[in-house]
Order: sequence, then C-alpha cells, then structure tokens
Amino acid sequence: MRKGTFSCIDGHTCGNPVRLITSGHPILKGSTMSEKRQHFMANFDWIRQALMFEPRGHDMMSGAFIYPPTTVDGDLSVLFVETSGCLPMCGHGLIGTLTFALQAGLLHPEQAGRIKVDTPAGRVNAHYAKQGNRVEWVKLFNVPSFLAYENVDIEVPGIGALRVDIAYGGNFYIIVEPQQNFPGIEQWHASDILLFSPQVRNVVNQTVDCVHPENTTVHGASHVLWTGKPTHPNSHAANAVFYGDKAIDRSPCGTGTSARMAQLFAKGQLQVNDDFVHESFIGSQFVGCIEGVTEVAGNAAIKPSIRGWSRVTGTSNICVDDDDPYAFGFQVL
Repeated sequence: MRKGTFSCIDGHTCGNPVRLITSGHPILKGSTMSEKRQHFMANFDWIRQALMFEPRGHDMMSGAFIYPPTTVDGDLSVLFVETSGCLPMCGHGLIGTLTFALQAGLLHPEQAGRIKVDTPAGRVNAHYAKQGNRVEWVKLFNVPSFLAYENVDIEVPGIGALRVDIAYGGNFYIIVEPQQNFPGIEQWHASDILLFSPQVRNVVNQTVDCVHPENTTVHGASHVLWTGKPTHPNSHAANAVFYGDKAIDRSPCGTGTSARMAQLFAKGQLQVNDDFVHESFIGSQFVGCIEGVTEVAGNAAIKPSIRGWSRVTGTSNICVDDDDPYAFGFQVL
C-alpha cells in the first residue's frame, strides 16, 4: 500500500510554480545528493508523480524536498521533483525553495544572508536579502556550466533544417537561435513551442550523446531553449524553455540561463563579470552574471550566478492513497 499526507508551501518564482514539500519525506540512501536522487527515482518516484501531475498538480508543476546537508559545511540538501522528472538542479525551484523555507522558519543558515546547498548536481551557494520576514531576492552561484556541442545540424519534421547548440547549466539544454526555419519566439505562439519541442528533443538525443563528464547519472538533453527578442529595454535576451511533455517555463529558467551564458561565453559574446538580464516567455526577468571561469573534465566552463525572486501563494495538505484510481497522477496529452 502506498499512502501519505504531504504538507506543502505553494508559490512561484517569477511566474513558474514551486511546491515545497515540508512533510512525508522518504528516507533516502546515499552519501551524496546524487546518490540519494538515484535512490528516490528507483523507489519513490510515485511520490513525484502523485504530487506533480494532475489531479494534485499540473503540467508545469515543479517541487522540492529539503533534507539535512550531505557535506560537513552545508546548510541543507535539496531534492528536486517536477513533471519532467527528478532533476539534478533547478534554478527557479531552488530560488523558491530557499525563499519559502526561510520565510517559514524551516531554514536557519549558519551565516545570515548566505546559504550552502547540496544538490544532486553539486554544491550551489546562495545569497539572499530580507526585508522583515520577506525574502526580497535570492542569488544562486550555480554549478560550472559549459557548451557541450556547437552547431549541430538536425532535420525536424514540420520545420526542416535547424542548427542548434547544446549547453549544460545543471541540465542539458538544446539552444535554438533565430535562423531560416525559426523566426524567434516573438513570432511564435506557445502552441508552436509545444508542438515542435518534443520533436527537436527526440532528434537531438538520437544525434548526440549528452553525458556529464564527471557524473554519468546526468545524461540526456532534457530541455529545449528557444530564443528571441526581449520585450523589456533592459533585457539582453529572451527565451522560452520547454520541459516535460508539454510545459513552457514561465520563469526565465535558472539552469537554462546558466547554459545560455555558457554558450554565449564560448562564442565570445559574453565576458567575465558581464551581467545578462534574461527574459521569460511572460516577460519576467532573471539577472545572470559570469562570475568566473573554470574547467570541467579539462574543458572550459563558466561559474554562473542567477538572481530572482519568489512569492508564496498558499499552503496545502495533500493526501495520497492508492485506493484512489488516480493516486499517482495522469496527463491529458
């Protein structure tokens, strides 16, 4: 039997949902969050499905559990769950998780304004600012990010020839810039993104093998990042990130922004200490920056940061009982 009651804090980061699950944590085996992620996926993925998919969630739902740190100096660990799976890292999700946990008194960092987070993708440090009890913003210092593949030519049914790059920012992103068969997101409807993204993802994963050189459990190009012209005069670029089966990120996407900056750095279009204001499909903004350079398995990489904000929209107690025929969620495709 699979039953449980899960208390949650619900909200959003720059428009995209975040559900911080504050009770019902499964006991996970492993000495690192990467190992604990593998254990969760093998044994407890029913919890993700129940809390993220309909009827308790929806196609864009994204969430997280917080755990004790796995490192000696860490403040906490985070396990990410969403409709697309159990991600190694999620930028908008972590900004929301830290915001909600701080405001609810669930998190007391050793140093005020500074947080050390253990994620399945590795250590992510964070800074934050509070006014009273409200967290005004969170700035993530994300995992090293890099351009994995450049100028990959693919043929997509319904579109034709496309040339894409694939970059890593905590997840692998297929980056599609305006070209002959793609005019830019400002000239597409959301329905176009939903229609063509799965086809692009399938073709890319049949063409190249995306595996993190230092952690083989992180593999596959899971997200498609379509680019275009921003609507705000202070934005440097705009994007629409597709994930899961039919989700478009309403935020500018934290790991996607990291991947985009890594791509632009590799092509000489961004430099160290450059700010990069990235705009989402609904016009919300993250402020990214290349904080420095490093290496991943001997290849050039950047140290990206992303700053954004979150707001709480409510709390809930969600019941899951396998007596319910829809206990573990469903999608209407």
